[in-house]
Amino acid sequence: MPEKIRNTTSFIRNRLGISPSTPPEVGIVLGSGLGALTERIEVSSTLSYSEIPDFPRSTVEGHKGRFIYGVLGGRRVIAMEGRVHYYEGYPIREVVLPVQAMCDLGIGTLIVSNAAGGLDPRFSAGDMMAIEDHINLIPNPLIGPNDPEAGVRFPDMSEPYDRQLIAQAHRVAETQGAVLHQGVYVGTTGPSYETPAEVRYFRQIGGDAVGMSTTPEVIAARHRGVRIFGLSLITNVLTGTGVKLTHDEVIAAGREATPRMCALVERFVAEL
Repeated sequence: MPEKIRNTTSFIRNRLGISPSTPPEVGIVLGSGLGALTERIEVSSTLSYSEIPDFPRSTVEGHKGRFIYGVLGGRRVIAMEGRVHYYEGYPIREVVLPVQAMCDLGIGTLIVSNAAGGLDPRFSAGDMMAIEDHINLIPNPLIGPNDPEAGVRFPDMSEPYDRQLIAQAHRVAETQGAVLHQGVYVGTTGPSYETPAEVRYFRQIGGDAVGMSTTPEVIAARHRGVRIFGLSLITNVLTGTGVKLTHDEVIAAGREATPRMCALVERFVAEL
């Protein structure tokens, strides 16, 4: 994997025209609710995942599958328009390959976003939650031989999500009159939605929201020493009483919250 990551990083750098002397400052994983952020980026170049040799491709509706390189809020950014998930059948190291490549391109900050079910009964569909910590129930992407050039064998995870970045996001939300909750994200494999018993369990172990992504990406990026800000869009509130949920509802909630999420992230990037 270390050689594959280096080759992939080099390919992306060359195809996007990224100079090693002026690398992207911020990486962004565009989850549900943030797809329209690409319209606010001054795009320099794009690269489809399908053009990258031996690169995982997203198979989920709403995930376009390409890198976008440009400027947002005065900062050089590289954005993933669509991620891959463990439930799509990829080995966990393939799932985090895109984020590892962004880290090795030189980003100092990674913004990860996702759609999540709310476990806190105070949440409502369309709310935003800054992730303060997580519970990872997806296989750890660092299992296997460690690349010492990337990071230490046993990386510290006492602060997976940067406290200063969380505080900055709250300041931005306040100036925009937006409500930004804060809580713990539970990362599960999916693709099935949670049973009522699982919902109750996730609440009991300290979860505030649950989804099927993000935590492996965060572990991989923290292994490389990159600062993280995580943002969840609450698509629905899980009551633990067996209320049905469909992917169409997730997409609809993301569409409604898009303007607020994009405005928050654009201003957040500008103030880094």
